Amino acid sequence: MSMAAGEYVSVSSQSDTERADIETERQALEEEPEGELEELTRIYVSRGVDRSVAREVAVQLTEHDALAAHARDELGITETASAQPVLAAVTSAAAFSIGALLPLVAMMLAPIALAIPVVAVATLASLALLGTLSAQAGGAGVLKAAARVTIWGTIAMALTAAIGSMVGKVI
Repeated sequence: MSMAAGEYVSVSSQSDTERADIETERQALEEEPEGELEELTRIYVSRGVDRSVAREVAVQLTEHDALAAHARDELGITETASAQPVLAAVTSAAAFSIGALLPLVAMMLAPIALAIPVVAVATLASLALLGTLSAQAGGAGVLKAAARVTIWGTIAMALTAAIGSMVGKVI
C-alpha cells in the first residue's frame, strides 16, 4: 500500500504539472495565436517537414483543435500518455503484491532458523523472475533486465539489513 500511495502521489503531481502546462498553452493561444502557429510550424520543420507543408499542417491542426495540437506536438501530452494516478496506484499495488508472493510463501514454509536466508534467496529469485517477465513483455533484453532488477534488489536488501542492524544496536 505504501508503494501504491507513493505512486499515486507522484503521478498526481505529474498530472497537476500537465494540467498547468496545458493551461499555460491555452493562454498563449489566446494571447499570441500567430506566434503559436509559427511555433507549431517550427516543430514540424525540425522533424523534417518542408516549411510550406509544415505551415499548412500547422494551420489545419490549429483550425481543427489548436490546444490538442500544441499539447501533443509541443508538450508531448496525449490522452493515452497522460498521467493517470489511480491506474498507476492500482498497478503498483498489484505488482508489489504479486512480487511478494514467492518470498511470503518461502517464509511460511522455511524453518525458523533458516527464515532470513531462505527469504533472501526467494526474494532474489522472485526479482529475477519478474525482471525476466517484464523484459519479455516489453520486448527488451531478458538477461540485462533480470540482472538489473536482481542487482538493485540485492543492494536494497543489503542496505536495509545494514541500517536495521545499526538501529537495533546501541551506538
